[in-house]
Amino acid sequence: MSLSTEDIEKWTRDGRNKELEMSPSCSSFEVLDPHDPVISRLATQLFKKTTDYLQAEMVAGQEHYMLLEEINRLAITKYADLRSLAANLNKTLNEYNEMYAQQIQPLLQQIDQIEVQVSKFEVNAYRLDSYTKQLKARFKELEEK
Repeated sequence: MSLSTEDIEKWTRDGRNKELEMSPSCSSFEVLDPHDPVISRLATQLFKKTTDYLQAEMVAGQEHYMLLEEINRLAITKYADLRSLAANLNKTLNEYNEMYAQQIQPLLQQIDQIEVQVSKFEVNAYRLDSYTKQLKARFKELEEK
């Protein structure tokens, strides 16, 4: 919906744009026109402080970025160290598992076999003890007769 030139002129004549009228204090700035020195000084201070503020914000943003870069570098180094440590632990664990399978497990199996044999000897020793007690009792019985 575009307005024709006639519509714009009618709108302007009807006074519907009263809120758009510019006050005298909102006039455009002309370089060669004389200005109030106080306003010029205040405007210069405003622009200087605005410039200082924006530069400080940019420096702060840059420092945050540099800090993040440093944190990322440290994290990369730390994770590389952790990866190396994990690889060394994995290698050592594999070596210990191999040593267990080759050297310790056979010895543990021998210990288990010896334990089974000792249990058998113990059972036989109890039987023999029981038998000798029976023989002793029988011998005493025969002696008394």
